[in-house]
Amino acid sequence: MRRSLTEFAKEMLLDELVASAVYRGLAKLYRRSARVSKTLKKIAEMEERHVEFWRRFLEKRGVLYAPRLPRLRIALYTAIFRVLGLGLALRILEQDERSAVEMYSTLLESGELDDDERRELVSILEDELVHEDELEELSTGFREFMEHVRDAVLGMSDGIVEVLSVAAGLVGAYGDPLHVAVGGAIVGVAGALSMGIGAFSSVRAQKQVRQGLLTRIRLASRYAARLLVERVLKYLERRGFSREAVKCIEKDLRSRSDLLRMVIAEEEYGVREERLEEPKKAGLYTGLFYIVGAMIPLTPYFILLPIGLALPLSFALAVVLLGATGFVIAVSAGLSIGRKAVEMILAGLGSALLTLALGRAASLILGIELS
Repeated sequence: MRRSLTEFAKEMLLDELVASAVYRGLAKLYRRSARVSKTLKKIAEMEERHVEFWRRFLEKRGVLYAPRLPRLRIALYTAIFRVLGLGLALRILEQDERSAVEMYSTLLESGELDDDERRELVSILEDELVHEDELEELSTGFREFMEHVRDAVLGMSDGIVEVLSVAAGLVGAYGDPLHVAVGGAIVGVAGALSMGIGAFSSVRAQKQVRQGLLTRIRLASRYAARLLVERVLKYLERRGFSREAVKCIEKDLRSRSDLLRMVIAEEEYGVREERLEEPKKAGLYTGLFYIVGAMIPLTPYFILLPIGLALPLSFALAVVLLGATGFVIAVSAGLSIGRKAVEMILAGLGSALLTLALGRAASLILGIELS
């Protein structure tokens, strides 16, 4: 490990202290949902036990460490989670638990712990894995919401990038805020219709294909169950399951057609019936949020600010929106938040700056002077 063991332990103690306070805060925030609140309280109690482990760990090495609870940091986390809603908050917490698992695994492999500490840390690692599973279970109720969030955010990000690029190009060519606003708005409306219809058609076609597949599996499980059972058993044998385990599974598969259908659909084709997305909602979310993403960077031009002020303000608004969309995409997909936000900002601004340069070149070539 690059950091000293005591520095690592101090960091872990503080992280666990903050985590326990955040979980308790969220449990109070979502107390109307008894199941959610109970799970979050349970996780908070586990985190508090982890804090005590790290205190004892440091005391054993002659280090007394009692950090003050960073209330501002905790309040900021709670406020962010309040704004994001429970669905996104749970995804962020899942990522935190995965990070904790990785760090504890690294420490266990470092060879710097005695036997008692290893046993205790293994127990803590198990707790973190339990936390991850419990948060994943809670977040299953928000899967439809998360799918619509992705549709909305992807639509918004496309609207921002495309209309910002078009607006920048029009600035380079004409330099009149009204022309830029009208031209950008036309592109925004056309893009929203195109994206919305495209999302609807794509999701509808995908849903029809998957529904057809599920129907064939349902019919096969009713009239040719023996063949499907044999297919599943061969698959399990290839994956290394013991003969005894396969025999036990065979009994369940032959007596339960619903289980047989589920195994074939999910394991062989990767399709879950309850997770088929609604085409109309996908098209609506994508199109509406494309318009939102398109119109916000155009606001400085609509209020007829001078080009010298409207252009940088438009870029600033786009940076904020692109960073926010990158954040949501990263959270919903389990990616690095900072890296995705930076990626979105650089891609959007790069496209807009290139289009601005092309517009300016067109202005010079065609002899159109900026007003």
